[in-house]
Amino acid sequence: MLELDLAVFRLVNADATTAPAVLAAARWISQQLPIAAGGALLGGLFFGNPGQRRAIAQALVSMAIAWISVQWLRHAVPAQRPAQLGMGVQWIEHAARAGFPSMHAAAAAALAASLARRPVAGLGALAVASAALMMWSRVCLGVHFPSDVVAGLLTGMLAAAAVHGAVRAVGRLPGVQAAMQRQAQARAH
Repeated sequence: MLELDLAVFRLVNADATTAPAVLAAARWISQQLPIAAGGALLGGLFFGNPGQRRAIAQALVSMAIAWISVQWLRHAVPAQRPAQLGMGVQWIEHAARAGFPSMHAAAAAALAASLARRPVAGLGALAVASAALMMWSRVCLGVHFPSDVVAGLLTGMLAAAAVHGAVRAVGRLPGVQAAMQRQAQARAH
């Protein structure tokens, strides 16, 4: 483990002197923000315009690819979490499974990177801020090392880049281009 990783973990991980409001915020971000984001995404899928629905669908696929990638990486690199190594203070209950990379950070980064590539009425900036807060909260609460959340960030960003690249490639196929032109003409009439 890198000394910088440990130093940043010690700096960010909450301890007995941490203000209760900081701990409450970190817990809310880690545990409730994903639920709130899921609700917002579902609302956008049902009530958004076609462009918003496409953007949210791509973001959800990006998050699914990130989830699969994290599962594979955790199997390949079964790195322990801080509490499993007797380091820091863990402020929320968590199963004793591999923590590299952070699933929370990967999902938040996939969402943010996807919405940044295909903006939805200000959600991109909100998703980027949420991803940064998620990364902080996971280290603050002692369930991840900084390297876990950075690896999650990279995993999520790569998943979003892969999904958006695949969508662009499919969109360039001749049959798909013709169908898209017919749809655009039908909407214009």
